Amino acid sequence: MFELWVPITLVAAFFQNARSALQKSIKSELSNSGATYVRFAFGVPFALLYLVGLVVGLDQPLPIPGRTFFLYGGMGGLAQILATAALLYAVSFRSFAVGTAYSKTEPVQAAIFGFLLLGESVGQMAGVALLLSLAGVVALGLARSDVLESGRLNSLFDRGALAGLASGALFGLASVCYRGASLSLETGSGAFLRASFTLASVIVFQTLAVTVYLGLREPGELQRVAKAWRAGLWVGACGALASASWFTAMSLQSAAYVKAVGQLELVFALGASWFFFREGIRPVELAGIAAILVGVLLIVLGN
Repeated sequence: MFELWVPITLVAAFFQNARSALQKSIKSELSNSGATYVRFAFGVPFALLYLVGLVVGLDQPLPIPGRTFFLYGGMGGLAQILATAALLYAVSFRSFAVGTAYSKTEPVQAAIFGFLLLGESVGQMAGVALLLSLAGVVALGLARSDVLESGRLNSLFDRGALAGLASGALFGLASVCYRGASLSLETGSGAFLRASFTLASVIVFQTLAVTVYLGLREPGELQRVAKAWRAGLWVGACGALASASWFTAMSLQSAAYVKAVGQLELVFALGASWFFFREGIRPVELAGIAAILVGVLLIVLGN
């Protein structure tokens, strides 16, 4: 039987894809920073409503955060902002597929940070599973680029690739920090309430931080974001649902395992492109899908 964190992770991956698609629809009206800001600013009311609903529904008081919570929450929130910036920088290069593929090293890097910060280690089977899913993700990323066919192998190690690796490291650090922040709260609160409180605290911090940045560097962007409020509400709703699911899953299980299972979103996206748009699937992509599926299966069965 699947543990609860597995279906919650799949819900997170689904709404993350929905949020990304909605963000793309408004990128023509906003800068990259503005489109990123939308997910935070418009996600705040939904995150707060979710927290209030849990407090009332569960009839429990709000958790009392300590120094560890604020340390991990602040580190995670800042790391996620920097990770997003690094990913945007990576995809601005000609080898954007390489940068994106390298950013998906997040589960492996989350395993490293999980061990360094929280003392959480992975077993041999989980280690093999993480490497298999990593190989599958990189194969999917490179399959639709012309890097290998054109012989531009130097693109595998250019600034875009390095930015992609940095993005994966920062996303992995953020995931581990969010788990650390949630686990630092009193265990009597329950995983859902702890995750919701962590999400609400982090997203408010991120919104304030990016608001200050845009006010100083792109003052006109705040007005453009306000004009896009209708689409922004949908982005915020899907983003809050995705984040709430990620945070809850990572309160129940290691961030490395959660993010590895979350890689199934790439398989779903590829399947959708074949089913709805009749786009062909290359042998390398089939091998990548197989590697991801086997890796995810090993992680689920091993837990």
